[in-house]
Amino acid sequence: MTVHPQGPLWTGRASNRAQWLLAAAGAACLALGIELAVDAPWTSGVVPLLMSVIGCLAAGLLILYGTLAFVHVAVTVDAEAMVVRCGHMGLPRRRISLTEVTSAEFLPRITPQQWGGWGYRWRPEKGTAVIVRRGEGLELRLGDGKLFTVTVDDAENGVRVIRTHLRALAR
Repeated sequence: MTVHPQGPLWTGRASNRAQWLLAAAGAACLALGIELAVDAPWTSGVVPLLMSVIGCLAAGLLILYGTLAFVHVAVTVDAEAMVVRCGHMGLPRRRISLTEVTSAEFLPRITPQQWGGWGYRWRPEKGTAVIVRRGEGLELRLGDGKLFTVTVDDAENGVRVIRTHLRALAR
């Protein structure tokens, strides 16, 4: 068993209230699907109505999950790893061992446009990211050359804590 250095624990959070509007749109699609299933006259044919109901329900559920999963993010750093939890249920979740990290950088300005939108993102030239809002964040360079970026408040202190642990692990 490896003994890890003791040191500061850091937690950071970020949230995006604008995504609640998208969640409301998802709930509206879901409600429309239920309304069509319950109150629609079935005289126009079963197949078109069934397709409308299934389409509304599927769209509503996808929009709801996609927005509620990324309304906020919580990041925790300890002596062993950085853990990123998204949404109210903490899913998706990513744990990155600090033994896999070669460097940590503070990024003062990250925008969803840089990553193609909000959510859990992957771009071949940039790596992986969890983007819940525009603003500051941190970027980890992993031993395999890949990058992991997350938008989070107080990212500068998070980077300091990660660098402290990386120096201790290098000894």
